[in-house]
Amino acid sequence: MYKLRAGIIGGGFIGAQHVEALRRLGDVEVMAIASSNLARAQASAEALHIPQAYASYVELLADPEIDVIHTCTPNVLHYAINRAALESGKHVVSEKPLAMNAAETASLVEIAQHSGRLAAVNFNHRGYPMVQQARAMVAHGQIGAVWLVHGAYLQDWLLYPNDWNWRLDPAEGGNSRAVADIGSHWADLVQHVIGQHIVRVCADLQTLLPRRVRPVGPVQSFSGAQDAHGAEVDIATEDYAAVMFTTEGGVHGVFRVSQVSAGHKNDLVFEVNGAQASLRWDADSSDELWVGHRNQANQRITKDPSLVAPGVRAYTHLPGGHHEAWPDALKNVFGEIYAAIRAGRSGPGPNDAFASFSDGHRSALLVDAILESSRRGAWVDLS
Repeated sequence: MYKLRAGIIGGGFIGAQHVEALRRLGDVEVMAIASSNLARAQASAEALHIPQAYASYVELLADPEIDVIHTCTPNVLHYAINRAALESGKHVVSEKPLAMNAAETASLVEIAQHSGRLAAVNFNHRGYPMVQQARAMVAHGQIGAVWLVHGAYLQDWLLYPNDWNWRLDPAEGGNSRAVADIGSHWADLVQHVIGQHIVRVCADLQTLLPRRVRPVGPVQSFSGAQDAHGAEVDIATEDYAAVMFTTEGGVHGVFRVSQVSAGHKNDLVFEVNGAQASLRWDADSSDELWVGHRNQANQRITKDPSLVAPGVRAYTHLPGGHHEAWPDALKNVFGEIYAAIRAGRSGPGPNDAFASFSDGHRSALLVDAILESSRRGAWVDLS
């Protein structure tokens, strides 16, 4: 089997994770990487053992050897890169958010539809085996009609006033931070599991640290507390959000997101309450799915290829008792994307876990509605 050739744009934390996951597929070769300048690109290429380094994404897109582009840059660059990549005839795998606002994401959906190329956005939590098990149990009616959904996504990496990241700057990250960064993952995951879209929201957003210290030099994401030297700046994006919602099928729900909750490193949990049973999944125990009952003992289903639903077995690669987690979910999503490219498809099939540009646009609409709801202090319908 011939190898598809990938180019990575962005050499930070998430770009390196894309490279590792792609190499584990076996049928993909990472051929090139681009960054903000040649020196940075060469440093990333050397560290990640990638043959070619480019000084800009424009140079990389001009390389005729590259089949698929992975957009792994700060948010402000996503629209320009994704648009140029599609127009240059490349398939695209974009980090979320797809772009800075819903007007840009709508434009990208239209461009993707006319390009004939596969266009995916990376909501990688969909790729966990027990997330897919929960999805299968809901779809097969094993918990009855879905009534309620609730949960949270909590982190602490921006707890201190001298913690800094480009996401804190609306010019680079957008008008929303905690919701757009991690709340979008939670919302996408739950909608994927229950098979329904959120259509109405009521939100409370809070900036608990209205001033922060911005360091003089560059900062690596998730590197811990930063040097306190630098200028104090005003912060406009939210540290915390609480969001109530309803879906098109009448499901009611609520979730919380925070990037300032001490002790929570990457704490994503959701629970689905049905008319007959409940399901709860926690990313910290990603190989387990809790099943709640009323008239019998509760259960914990553990990840095991012989025990999960038949359609879920493709997401498991190790025997029961051998843990599969975040990097494996990313690999599962990328595996489906590249299989779709090989099959000549431009989007996910009905049984695929990966998200399309249309899903990325829906996420942008949701973020916009949450921001408007918090500003107005009222329920808001998604446009």
